[in-house]
Amino acid sequence: MFRNRKIIENVDILVIGAGSAGCMAAIGAAISSKHNVLLVERYGFFGGTSTQMLDTFYGFFTPGENPKKIVGGLPDTVVNELNKHGEIFLRPNTYGAGTGVNYNPERLKNVWDTLLFRAGVDVLLHTTLIDVQSTPDGRYECIFWNKSGFWSITPRRVIDASGDADFCHLAGFDYEIAGEQEPAQSLTTTFRMANVELEEYEKAGGKKMLAQHMADTSMPLPRKEGSAHAMNIPRCISTVAVKVSGLNALNINELTQAEIEGRKQAFLFESFFRKEVPGYADAKIIGLSHQIGVRETRRVYGEHRLTKEECMSAQIPDDSILLCGAPIEDHREGKNGASETHWEYIPKNGIYGVPYGTIVPKGSQTVWVVGRCFSATHDAHASCRSMAQTMSMGTAAGLAAGLSLAHDFSATALDLSLLREELFKGGGILEVPDKKASTGKEDWTLNVNSHVFH
Repeated sequence: MFRNRKIIENVDILVIGAGSAGCMAAIGAAISSKHNVLLVERYGFFGGTSTQMLDTFYGFFTPGENPKKIVGGLPDTVVNELNKHGEIFLRPNTYGAGTGVNYNPERLKNVWDTLLFRAGVDVLLHTTLIDVQSTPDGRYECIFWNKSGFWSITPRRVIDASGDADFCHLAGFDYEIAGEQEPAQSLTTTFRMANVELEEYEKAGGKKMLAQHMADTSMPLPRKEGSAHAMNIPRCISTVAVKVSGLNALNINELTQAEIEGRKQAFLFESFFRKEVPGYADAKIIGLSHQIGVRETRRVYGEHRLTKEECMSAQIPDDSILLCGAPIEDHREGKNGASETHWEYIPKNGIYGVPYGTIVPKGSQTVWVVGRCFSATHDAHASCRSMAQTMSMGTAAGLAAGLSLAHDFSATALDLSLLREELFKGGGILEVPDKKASTGKEDWTLNVNSHVFH
């Protein structure tokens, strides 16, 4: 089996999946230690959801009238690099999740390249994990395939940032599949439109007008809600409107069906916008998400499992590695097949801490898990899945992997005081900040009042 596979040796830390969490994990591990870090990604570019589907980072700020900036450190370096190119603006709390950092996703692909190579991370693109085998010394041999054939890597530490927990699944760690207990969140094909007359749209009533048109239309929209916001590219908008419910993204036949249905819905929405929404008469779709957006599949059982009750308690435990203030944003299928989004806010614009154990698979000695497959219940996951939080998870896992090698700790026995110290030294925010917006450790929030909001 896997005959003639090539061996990649001397990999200390292997990161599987180069979404925003995986990229941060690789960068954090590489810049904080002298260990060899390899990042493996199945697509031809880095960024995952941040470059494939979306154009806004959420989770840096709490929602509400007096937002606090609660994520800093390495995630700030991503936004700072975008800001050097004039590629961001801060978008206010237009759809409930708080201030968003809007960016050009095509530029972000280049920014991820820049930051990874600057940190000294080794990378392999177009490379897919296909098997994991335990070794007699307690490590994991990971088998990959790409155009050059089969490859074998037996790293000293592994960070699973695959989104679907592919490594943890193949390695035998326990997990819950979304939909087994509560309905899984829906899937979304995002799309972008050009040639939009934004001034005409705003004069006609903007967001409120759009919501009314969606509610009143006779067109068979699968969803009578959703967002359409201005990009930092003139006369272009980006949407989160499509909803594909009831299909399992881990089943290849259902995932195939979902991709086709998502595209069908996107062009139905295009027709609706062009016919019924002021400012869109001459607008057309110029791009669809690289693949349909998947919100949850496997969620690994960790040493700690974040729960809704913990989120709503607005407490920050001593073992926290990041903060979150995002509401529960559950994209679900409503009654009689109608799609809806359920929002539930942390009390009193609260902030909660996310414990270290949520990124350590139960019983793990050498493995961490970050991104949307981290350890959380359905409701808690629906709050803590924003990219600012997943980037923070990745940062913590990368630093933890480096510390575990430097001090010969297992993942479960890591000295958390060392990890929290490293996070804090790098600009991470582990306590409720006193200031409303800026922590002084980033430069991009200083421009908050000079940007044009849409």
